[in-house]
This record gives sequence, C-alpha cells and structure tokens, in this order.
Amino acid sequence: MILASHRVGPRPACDVPFMRRREYRLTVEGELSQRTAVAFEGMVLTHEHGNTILTGPVRDQAELQGLLQRVSDLGLTLLGASTADETAPKAHERSEQ
Repeated sequence: MILASHRVGPRPACDVPFMRRREYRLTVEGELSQRTAVAFEGMVLTHEHGNTILTGPVRDQAELQGLLQRVSDLGLTLLGASTADETAPKAHERSEQ
C-alpha cells in the first residue's frame, strides 16, 4: 500500500541561500612563522600587536570551516573571525577622526 506519492524528476531548488565569495579576516594569537603560514595559502599574512591577521577571499562555508579547522589543528588560538567589511571603519567613524 502506497501512502504518499513520490515525484520523480529534478529536485526543487534548495532554500539555502547562496554564499557569495567574501573577504575574511581571521586573527590568531601570536606571530605565525613562514613555515606555518604555508598552511594558509591564498591568505595575506600581517602582524599586529603580537598577533597574526590572515586576510583573503573565502568562496563558501565549507572553505571557511576548513580554515577554522586548520587553525585548531595547528593548535593556534583564534581571537576573531569576521568579514573584512565588518572590520572596516564605517563612513561616520572615518569622518569623526
């Protein structure tokens, strides 16, 4: 006995929104060596106040999760993660300076 119908054919589009490529800024405690920096290929490395800032394009959630997992796997302490536009000063903040 069939209780529910089953449609055959293409699946409807998923309701999950598409994540557009974004610039991310990850801050880790301490200054990473060039040897460790190789693990974050494609990211720009800078040092600020004794910490390392990794900035670069992230294509989707899977890639972001991979970067965060790499931070953990290397035993690094993540101090912050945000899109680069969240860390940029707002227009009204720039005009007050």
